[in-house]
Amino acid sequence: MNRKRMSLAVAALLALPVGTQAQMGEAVGESRDIVTVAVEAGNFTTLATALKAADLVEVLRGEGPFTVFAPTDEAFAKLPAGTLDSLLKDPARLRAILTYHVVAGRVPAAAAMKLSRAKTVNGASLAIKVMNGHVRVDDATVVQADIMASNGVIHVIDRVVLPPSMRASR
Repeated sequence: MNRKRMSLAVAALLALPVGTQAQMGEAVGESRDIVTVAVEAGNFTTLATALKAADLVEVLRGEGPFTVFAPTDEAFAKLPAGTLDSLLKDPARLRAILTYHVVAGRVPAAAAMKLSRAKTVNGASLAIKVMNGHVRVDDATVVQADIMASNGVIHVIDRVVLPPSMRASR
């Protein structure tokens, strides 16, 4: 997988309004990569496990930049029973889903709010829209935006989003 493409995909995906925590993350994250920032946040344990199972940790620790729409542990808990265990045993399918959460490049919230679509590292495009003051990425809502890392930006989302090719199997 092309690192530059992965970086651009991650960056485009993570765009939401900036809040106090995001501003703190910007100062703290400047010397930490996306994976480190996510792990230190404490609410991305499942994402970290999935990244490891899909062999994406080193990619997201790479130069980037990336924009990552990062589902929280609570977002993963919303998946149907048994889904996560099944995905962890199927690294190719898991990789397809996780790379759908990544846009190559650094896409801060202000830029993302101007987009209607963002091409992901997976190759498919996420739908982006602003509804009632909230940024939506496919069927997920950005709950925290602009958490900066040395190699990109993280936008926290409340659901795991699936590439179009996998939506029927949801």
